[in-house]
Formats: sequence, C-alpha cells, structure tokens
Amino acid sequence: MSATRTILDGPALWSAQAHIPSVLGRQLVIERGEGSYLHTTDGRRLFDGTAGLWHANIGHAHPALAEAAHVQMLKLETYHIFARFVNDQALGLAERLAGLSPVDDPKVILNSGGSDAIDVACKLARRHWQREGLPSKTMILSREHAYHGLHAYGTSIAGLDFNREGYGTESLVPETARVPVHDADALAGTIASIGAENIAAFVTEPIQGTGGVNPPGPGYLESVQQLCRQHDILLILDEVITGFGRTGTMFAAERFGLEPDLVTFAKGVTSGYAPLGGVLVAPKIWQPFYIDDVDTPIFRHGATYSGHATACAVAMANLDVLEQDNLLQRVAELELLLDGLLKQLQARRPSVREVRVGGLLGGVTLTDDIPAESAADALIELGFISRPLRGNTLQLSPPFITTDDELIQFLDAIDHVLSAKEAE
Repeated sequence: MSATRTILDGPALWSAQAHIPSVLGRQLVIERGEGSYLHTTDGRRLFDGTAGLWHANIGHAHPALAEAAHVQMLKLETYHIFARFVNDQALGLAERLAGLSPVDDPKVILNSGGSDAIDVACKLARRHWQREGLPSKTMILSREHAYHGLHAYGTSIAGLDFNREGYGTESLVPETARVPVHDADALAGTIASIGAENIAAFVTEPIQGTGGVNPPGPGYLESVQQLCRQHDILLILDEVITGFGRTGTMFAAERFGLEPDLVTFAKGVTSGYAPLGGVLVAPKIWQPFYIDDVDTPIFRHGATYSGHATACAVAMANLDVLEQDNLLQRVAELELLLDGLLKQLQARRPSVREVRVGGLLGGVTLTDDIPAESAADALIELGFISRPLRGNTLQLSPPFITTDDELIQFLDAIDHVLSAKEAE
C-alpha cells in the first residue's frame, strides 16, 4: 500500500510519453542549458546527444535568440493573424520561408508545432480534393514505423502501432492506411487495392526519426513521388525533424530531389526556442483559395498562436544563426564523421546489429539481449544523453555545433557501455 501511495503522491506534472510508475523517482530535472550541454538540479552536466527531441540544432541558451525574444516582447508579444489582422513578424517569416522552400512559389501556413502542421496538411489535402469535385478522395496513406505527432491525425496515421492503440478503434480517423516502410511496389499495390480515386495523399518522413532512424533506400522516395504524380495523390513530406539543416540541406527534399505538394515543418525552424511549426503549400493547392470570385472557398485553419509574433522573431534569429555560422556545411562534415565512427563501432561490438546514418541523424540497433533503454540509462551515468527508439535502437542526433571531439567522446561512451553490458 505504501508503494502505491508514493506513486499517487508524485509531482503534479503528468510527463509525456512515459510509463509513469517507471520514471517517478528517477526523473532528471533540467534547469540550465549551455551550447551542447544540459545541467540538472542534482549537479549533472550532460552532453545533449539527441538535441532534445531532435530540435536543439544551434545548441542551448544562444544569446541572439534570447535577445530577439526580449526585443519583440517589449514591442509586441503577439497578435493573431485571423481575417484582416496580421502581424509584421509573421509576414516577414513567411516571406523568408517561401524563399527557402523546396516548393516553388508556396504559401506558408504558420501554427504552433509539428503535430499542428500534420493536422492542417491532412485536412488541407482532403479539402483540396473536395473542392476539386472528387469527394471520394479522402484516404491518407502513411508508412509503417512512421511518427507524425500525436494530434488526432498524427495518431491516426502513425506507423507505430502503440501510438494508435487504446482508443476503441483501429484509427481515430478511419480513412487512413499504412504501407511497408521501404517498399514502393507495396505502395503501388495498396493504391491499386484501395483505388487512387479514394486516396487524397501519401505522408512520409524523408528519413524516419522516432521509427528508428530509417533513411530511404536508393530511389525509394523518387519512386513514391512518381506513383503519387501518376495517380493524382498529393505528396506530403513531413520535415518536422529533417527541415532546417538536419540532413545537410535546408530541407531533405533538396537532398533527395523531391518536389512535394505540402511540406510540414517545426522543431528546427526555431531550434526549439519557441513553439512554432507550419506547412508549405504548393500553388495548385493554394491558388483556388486566392481567386477573387464569389465562389472562392475558405480553408478553415488557424489557432490562437498561429503566426505568434515572438515565435516568428525567434525563428528569424535562428535562421540568421544557421546562415552566419555556416551550420548546414557543418552538418555535412559531422555526417561523414558520424558514419565512420558508427561503422567502427559496429565492427568492434557484437551487440551492435545495425547502424544507420542520414545527415546528422544516427541509429544504433542493438541485439535483443541488451535493451536500448538500459544502454541509454548507463550513458546518462557517463554524462551523455541518448534515447531508446523503436526496434531497440539508440538515437544520435546532437546539435549542429557539436565538435569533432564531442562526437568522438559520445561514440566512445556508447562503446564503453556496450562493452560492459556484453561482459555481463
């Protein structure tokens, strides 16, 4: 009874994505950040090997972003962008994003984060086909192992089954289906089975993150794009993780030569300094909503904090840092180093089943006898943060400002942990 009372008397905060009884009493309370490092209330200094949740690209506590927020809040914290109203920071950021976009001549929808962006993109895909007079095109396809946030649509298209379980139906939004992760032929088969006339869009991460860091096989994304074009299916590229430099280009679409219809973004647009996300929208989708005609429809999107002025000002400062410090080139350099280090690790350690790299994204899949969660816990004791992902995989996605020595030390720590666990 006392153990139960201890659990029920825990902190008021309900931690996210947590089996609560497993984390209470051993939570790490972060109180300060500095570059690539975090400091806890119990005196630990930890290398942030995951850049938070894939987002702390320029590191923590950057003064330029703090100054941008301070200056903007003293002028205007925010004002909504509904109907006739708009604020200057939202206008400025949208123009800048349009100039960086892998979509030619886009419009930019701004909101509060990646889950918001996925909800808007999937709704807009369906709205597009309804307006086009094709009412049966409602299905949204996605891939197994995919993660697209945890709003209703993100939950529904998740390729991680545990994120869809427990809500009474197989999918919160019924018009959804999943296809195998790297198989363009299977996608073609699914399109044939469901019927292209019933499919609104295909959603995919260029490189799957939470699903285990899964880069695409050669030609896979190009084949997917061709299938979508062939069957009048919108291609939605989820660049919430990969956008703003994580793959060595501003967007992964550039790296893989893709021309998506919709691109969702978040995380790296502010490096996590403010909650902001959005959707880049191709002309064939936005233009009908802009025609000055009595029958011009309205797309009912928007939230209180869409185009939040302070978040937009922070995003502009973040983009300045990426450009001024040449951090995209730095990602390309770190990718080569990470790839070499992971291959060496795999050659040394029999507990490493597979390693995968795409940009500054790495995954180390372990053999079943060494749980990734226990390895991540052991790394904490050595001063390094990793995270267990699907498939018994360790996540490596440090900030872009990581030095060569820090990355080497991170891999040495993983090697040390695995060596010790193999000995056990």
